[in-house]
Amino acid sequence: MVLPQSCVNNGGQASLIRLDHVPQLDQEAPLSEKALRALGLWQARAGEVVTVIDEQMTSYLARLTSLEEGSASCVPFQRLRTPVESPIQIEVYLSLPDEEGFEQVLQKLTELGVNRIVPIKSECSATQEVRVARQEKSHCWLEVIRKASRQCRRAMLPEFLEVHSFTEALSCAATKELKLMLHEGDTTWSLTEGFGSFKPQSVALMVGPEGGFLDNEVEQAQAEGVLPVSLGPRFLRTETAAIVAAALVQSYLGDLG
Repeated sequence: MVLPQSCVNNGGQASLIRLDHVPQLDQEAPLSEKALRALGLWQARAGEVVTVIDEQMTSYLARLTSLEEGSASCVPFQRLRTPVESPIQIEVYLSLPDEEGFEQVLQKLTELGVNRIVPIKSECSATQEVRVARQEKSHCWLEVIRKASRQCRRAMLPEFLEVHSFTEALSCAATKELKLMLHEGDTTWSLTEGFGSFKPQSVALMVGPEGGFLDNEVEQAQAEGVLPVSLGPRFLRTETAAIVAAALVQSYLGDLG
């Protein structure tokens, strides 16, 4: 098996800001060393509003009242009625686009509640070298995710992985309950038809470059249990397709709508 490459932003569970007790609203609560490490991943500052989680997995909005080396505290001021993180784990494997839309799709996928974003090199995608040469802002990808997570009050940062080859991406997605590939070939399945009556708790979405995945890539994916599906009769840009597909999955299985 090809080993997947590592997460580069320490997102996921490590970025949850946890309280070790059930807090009283409008009363200052100390934060643990583990919560301090999570705040470091968010690059948080005193005075900011963050989303914290108590021991019963209830979410709160809280203001950081102090943040120093070795200690921090916050004042929870609003208990949220529903969890801010989606009940379904969504991973998006996105072929590197040739245009300057990657930051936008990172932002929108984060806002939609995606758990993991994995850029991939498919046969027709732009290479990382071309992306860096064409767009000097590529080093800001992690900051885009942080800002989007703050803006929509997420409790954790989505994991952002290093660029994977197509084969590595298939290996990384192998454990997901449902694996879907957006493909405009001869498939007659729509995205929602791909679900059928199945209500998975984890979904991997593979999104191709402009022009789509090649036939041999589709065959390789199918051999690994990936189902090719269509978003409809119109050909969407890579960035648009990724956002639409994630929103449809969230609407059908998650917490949208």
